Amino acid sequence: MINTEFNLTNIPQRTTKPRESGLTMVMDKGLSCREAEDFLEVSADKTDILKLGFGTSAVTPTLQRKIDIYREANIPIYFGGTLFEAFVIRGQFEDYKRLLDKFKMTHAEVSDGSIEISEEEKCGYIRSLAKDFIVLSEVGSKDAEKIIPPYKWIAMMKAEIEAGAWKVIAEARESGTVGIFRNTGEVRSGLIEEILQHIPLDTILWEAPIKTQQVWFMKLYGHNVNLGNIAPNEVIPLETLRLGLRGDTFDQWL
Repeated sequence: MINTEFNLTNIPQRTTKPRESGLTMVMDKGLSCREAEDFLEVSADKTDILKLGFGTSAVTPTLQRKIDIYREANIPIYFGGTLFEAFVIRGQFEDYKRLLDKFKMTHAEVSDGSIEISEEEKCGYIRSLAKDFIVLSEVGSKDAEKIIPPYKWIAMMKAEIEAGAWKVIAEARESGTVGIFRNTGEVRSGLIEEILQHIPLDTILWEAPIKTQQVWFMKLYGHNVNLGNIAPNEVIPLETLRLGLRGDTFDQWL
């Protein structure tokens, strides 16, 4: 939302929190508590959900304090999907659920980007967690050599939404070079177009950590498209893209 002192016309209308579309998911890869507070000072109103990236939670010494900081700012948080996978591969799914309860998590991510499990097993985890948590389900592999055809993306997304996922996350990693993107960072536009013929736009959270990727999504699907894996220091720049206050989208909504 633009500051009221700046009386500009033709600024696109942003959805308001709590949002179902126009979500900005931020990835915390190891901020200190002080850095988290500084980040929230300028970006809390623009951040819809925050992921404690991959397995960083397991080695963060002040984890509970940082969780409390985000919670006090009314930012839903969740552990990265790789941590879920680390428990599952060791046969410790029940331990993982106890961990979520211990830290009073409201959201949970289910993914299989680093492990091999059947889609049926993955949906079973989603159904189990969805009884007590809001589930985000990630689709796509972290292996750049593993190319999933569009029909499989669609089938997996449909099955995981049916199993209880609130949003399905389209994998890109924090590098933006796998999944829905080529290893150069270029968008796999045909894949995305085919997915959207079958899956509602607002149901998908597109991982898009790079500015050119964010611009691509906005120009095709509007300023209120769901975007994720945004770095903390990129939240305000992303919001200017959404509002046409940066050169890349300056003319988009005039």
